[in-house]
Amino acid sequence: MAKDKTLYSCTECGASSPRWLGKCPGCGAWNTLIETVPDAGPGKNRLSGAGQYAGLAQAQAVMPLAAIEATEVARTPSGIEELDRVLGGGVVEGGVVLIGGDPGIGKSTLLLQAMDALQRVGLPTLYVTGEESGAQVALRSRRLGLEASQVNVLAEIQLEKILATIEATQPAVAVIDSIQTIYSDQLTSAPGSVAQVRECAAHLTRLAKATGIAVVLVGHVTKEGALAGPRVLEHMVDTVLYFEGDTHSSFRLVRAIKNRFGAVNEIGVFAMTERGLKGVANPSAIFLSQHSEPVPGSCVLVTLEGTRPLLVEIQALVDGGGPSPRRLSVGLERDRLAMLLAVLHRHAGVACADQDVFVNAVGGVRISEPAADLAVMLSITSSLRGRALPKGFIAFGEVGLAGEVRPAPRGQERLKEAAKLGFSVAVVPRANAPKKPIPGLEIHAVERVDEAMAAVRGLG
Repeated sequence: MAKDKTLYSCTECGASSPRWLGKCPGCGAWNTLIETVPDAGPGKNRLSGAGQYAGLAQAQAVMPLAAIEATEVARTPSGIEELDRVLGGGVVEGGVVLIGGDPGIGKSTLLLQAMDALQRVGLPTLYVTGEESGAQVALRSRRLGLEASQVNVLAEIQLEKILATIEATQPAVAVIDSIQTIYSDQLTSAPGSVAQVRECAAHLTRLAKATGIAVVLVGHVTKEGALAGPRVLEHMVDTVLYFEGDTHSSFRLVRAIKNRFGAVNEIGVFAMTERGLKGVANPSAIFLSQHSEPVPGSCVLVTLEGTRPLLVEIQALVDGGGPSPRRLSVGLERDRLAMLLAVLHRHAGVACADQDVFVNAVGGVRISEPAADLAVMLSITSSLRGRALPKGFIAFGEVGLAGEVRPAPRGQERLKEAAKLGFSVAVVPRANAPKKPIPGLEIHAVERVDEAMAAVRGLG
């Protein structure tokens, strides 16, 4: 029997070769040739077969945007409030979700809980596992306390059988755990290879769009923390979620990196318990240390994760460092820390050139927004001088190289969240000062770093 022909295509320029080469003959890039299937024939595509993967909508004439009727997508709540927040309100019909995370962090546990909750409200579900047997999935459901669960389970790794089962059972939501274990007979490469992951994801995405079945793909991650497989995998799906958290901690974060149906950078906070993952109602309490009295080097920041304001404690430790001082930051960008130390020296007269500086965001959270600048600088100054900031103190604001304090987006929401949790003093950029006073919150609006330092000294 003749072996199916394969081509090797370059991911950079699209050039093809009949055999694998280390260097692309088209653009000269190294290690970019991946195995693909040649076209079935003139005018044919391997994904077009008797209307099996036809689009969800019929072919229409060209129309201006104003003439197209725009309707909101229908959502089905998953039964897990924190997951619905990240998804943008619930599971979308025909949507494709990709969720990745470290091994053992709780991806399969969360999805099994979500499938059980959807099944209990009357939606048919299918859980396809390629990494475990059906007995192992059943054992996990017993541990999670999901008694008499009616979630349908299929232990299979061949794509064609999975597609046939989905079309036969017509579930409302199907989970594929995981996409790296699935393989297609159209390719000769092993499961998990770039070609197999891309091919299987393409078929499953087209099936979701054609039938309206929501598909959730579980993805492995590389040792750098990125999703394994081709980058095009993230472009093909509608929503990309990352499962984050320290395996030594009971708390987990689910972060939306891409969402065609909701806000990006939204996060859901979960606590791992004996009965699975439970949503955390007040996540700000996780990221704040419980000090009986204020301590030097601690400043509370109001950061924004998607649409949710969170209070995070920034801790700094400044100590004698000798001729080659260290600069170390956990949860914050190290290069930005070096920049803030230079601004602190030039514009506020606080010198740390011969000091070790360590900065940490409590609770294992990672902060990427520049609104943390002012809180970092105040915590460093507090540690250097050995003077604690006042009780109930918060700060936020971006600091520029010229020493100016720039406004942070949605400052009013940040201040209201702080006031709701009992904070009483705030140093914020002048542009973020509210027009109406917030009850219980004393606000000091500043324009420059030296003004912020003077305002804090006046509070002491």
